[in-house]
Amino acid sequence: MNMTELFKDQFAQLQAEDKDSKLSAVREQAFSAFNEFGIPTVRHEEWKYTRIGTLFAKDYKSQVSGQPNFSAKDVDAYRLPGHKEANELVFVNGQFADKLSTIRSKDLTVLHLAEAAKNEYSEIVSKHFGHSSDYLKDGINALNTAFVKDGIFIHVKRSKIIEEPVYIYNITDAAAENILAQPRSLIYLSENAQLQIIETFATRGTEDSFTNQIMEVIVEKDARFEYCKIQNDSANASQVSTTHIRQTGTSYVNAIIVSLNGEIVRNNTNVVMEAPHCEAHLYGLYFQKGNSHIDNHTIVDNVMPHCFSNELYKGMMDENSTGVFNGKIFVRQPAQKTNAFQSNKNILLSNNASVNTKPQLEIFADDVKCSHGCTIGQLDEEGLFYLQSRGIPEKIAKSMLLVGFASDILDKINLPHIRTYVDHLVAERLGN
Repeated sequence: MNMTELFKDQFAQLQAEDKDSKLSAVREQAFSAFNEFGIPTVRHEEWKYTRIGTLFAKDYKSQVSGQPNFSAKDVDAYRLPGHKEANELVFVNGQFADKLSTIRSKDLTVLHLAEAAKNEYSEIVSKHFGHSSDYLKDGINALNTAFVKDGIFIHVKRSKIIEEPVYIYNITDAAAENILAQPRSLIYLSENAQLQIIETFATRGTEDSFTNQIMEVIVEKDARFEYCKIQNDSANASQVSTTHIRQTGTSYVNAIIVSLNGEIVRNNTNVVMEAPHCEAHLYGLYFQKGNSHIDNHTIVDNVMPHCFSNELYKGMMDENSTGVFNGKIFVRQPAQKTNAFQSNKNILLSNNASVNTKPQLEIFADDVKCSHGCTIGQLDEEGLFYLQSRGIPEKIAKSMLLVGFASDILDKINLPHIRTYVDHLVAERLGN
């Protein structure tokens, strides 16, 4: 049985088991979209340099089976520094595991998505769930929505500041068989609310895993959202990770993505500025080795005037790794007085490493300040010679230059213990 037939059987099983869910109709529509779009190929312009079809040639465990055998002790191996003072949300094989999760903030509401769809939050879910499909018209996005079941809904009430960060652990248990995991979350920050999220991905076992994840975030007036995604999974793990942020009121967003490992990794990061005077900062750092492949696709959509966005992605590619950066800035006709800046800088550390970069601007307004640019080069030979002439060994000198290259991204991580943790990961990658 091929994957398309398997998905059809699994979808029918899910709809039969969960037919009374408020999400049933949404799943039906998404599965029709999946059948229409199919799995992206290199003929799909947005997937031109990322061949994901091979991942669907593998046999994966059923997505609609019960909770895997996973304990709190098993989670301990993946906890982040500062977890005792954080809210911890655990996904295992794409399913939200409430028994393994801990909510420490009294003003933080965390519910199963299906529950939120039928209680006082039903209007929010109905209005905002699935908005990412307006920007990502492909079978991968549709597939996640078609199989949504044990997703989560996070809500922060008006004027509430969540002091404790939210840690989200996406854990895949591939100890016995190949796993396809599809976590889903919908996050709503009400007016004047504040929230920090740190998200990680990890795979247990040596079988193959594929995580197809979507996080949709709504940020209301005067709210502040800070997000950091850390991707340091094993070499047998691939993922497509979508972070779709809508600034529906004048608000502030800071999003950082650090990608250090994985077989095939694709990040879709979208920020839609639907209100005047919004501010958004997007930062990315990727450091790949071996035969790994990283693909960062970003969209900043300026819908209303007087918005500001700053985007900086930096990559370090070694050995046989390949990278892709495709950044789009849209400035709609009403979005006058927009300030939008985008930059992608890459260092190739091996003759076999490569990067395809494509920054883009589409401007329909006439009173804006926008710029974009990209660079691809090698390590600074003059800087390396200078350090070595001062008695610093070549390996350490290279590490110093690369740490300096990465530092202006890492400096944007505001939680000190998470910044230290990521610094340590980068140092490990450099062999220090």
